[in-house]
Amino acid sequence: MKMEQKINMALAYMGISQAALARAIGMSPSNFNQKIKRDTFTDEELEKMAAALGAIYIPASFEFPDGTKI
Repeated sequence: MKMEQKINMALAYMGISQAALARAIGMSPSNFNQKIKRDTFTDEELEKMAAALGAIYIPASFEFPDGTKI
């Protein structure tokens, strides 16, 4: 599964938009969208995303407190 799919699944799971997540990690929605399409997020950016989503980033996945892994 591509990281773009995982991010979008995590967003759907938490019920927030890409734009809201982008702002939560200090990134413009436009830049976020470009990075998601190019798959150029760093592990540090993915860790920030996970924290903003209330999850833990484990390389190549998100883990939520209820045990859900994406």
